[in-house]
Amino acid sequence: MTARLHVDLSALTANIARVRETVAPAELMLVVKDDAYGHGLEAVVQTATTAGVTWFGAFDVRTGTAVRAAAGDAARIFTWIAASRDDLRTAIAAHLDLGIGDAELLEELADAASDAAGAPRVHLKIDTGLHRNGVRPEEWSTFVARAAALQAAGRIDVVGVWSHIAEASDAEDDDARAVFERALHEAEAVGIRPHVRHLAASAASFARPEFRYDMVRVGAFCYGIRSAGGPSADTLGLRTIARLEAEVVAVHEETVRIDIGAADGLPSSLRGRAMVGTPAGARRLGPVGGAQSLVDAWTGAAVGDVVTIYGPGGSGEGTATDLAEVIGTIGEEIAVRVSPLIARVYT
Repeated sequence: MTARLHVDLSALTANIARVRETVAPAELMLVVKDDAYGHGLEAVVQTATTAGVTWFGAFDVRTGTAVRAAAGDAARIFTWIAASRDDLRTAIAAHLDLGIGDAELLEELADAASDAAGAPRVHLKIDTGLHRNGVRPEEWSTFVARAAALQAAGRIDVVGVWSHIAEASDAEDDDARAVFERALHEAEAVGIRPHVRHLAASAASFARPEFRYDMVRVGAFCYGIRSAGGPSADTLGLRTIARLEAEVVAVHEETVRIDIGAADGLPSSLRGRAMVGTPAGARRLGPVGGAQSLVDAWTGAAVGDVVTIYGPGGSGEGTATDLAEVIGTIGEEIAVRVSPLIARVYT
């Protein structure tokens, strides 16, 4: 396979600095789910740690333990999916912060922590309307009262309250924030005073200062992936950190064949709708096969020429989000689809 994902770690460092500058005094939690959005978890975590990042968002316990190995003991690692009692025990042993948005899971965690040396750190989640998970508002007062009792008994340490928002419209997000504010007041009424309150992800963290609270969870923007339908990376002051390339492996009369296909993560729905970069500028992507795809030919095309699927590259290609918009999705989906079998090349 000739395809390569080139990852510019200096651009990652610059984006981290830009995000931290923008959201200050709120702290940055760098989200590294899905193998750091397909860029390679170990390299991203080590680069971010060197850049001064101390909080990581890891989604599940397996990822959280991998981050712990890469970042060391000092990092705070927030994990919001624990699928089993074994997951909870593993998370406690790795000193992960756990996002808990279910009353039964709260009890399971307290039981799993009974033999631990210290109380696990917990972030309580309120469902503000996205229905991704979290405690419903009508059940929240009972939930936080129980959490306060478990904390008083030394079985958990409630350090945070958090939620997700849809970032679909300002009005919907304002409604979600109102629910979040009520949840914070109800938690405080039973004696819970969290050190970290976090609600915003990439887009809201830049556009809505009132959503930043103590910390923001940013993934896409740190990787230079803009929001679909949103401002360009340049406008945001961010740099795209990844460039996906594949070589020409055959030249035909009207097309060239490149060494990347659907099995490598290239969406077949891009056929005839996306432009890629070539030595002669932008050319249309044709049929996407299982392992190889076709691109409109250019004069002088030769085996070994490099075609850029998304950039930056300066050869006529777009960004991951440009491709995503063609098929009605988001840039993160394009990034995380890149097969782990494709080599990551770090500079």
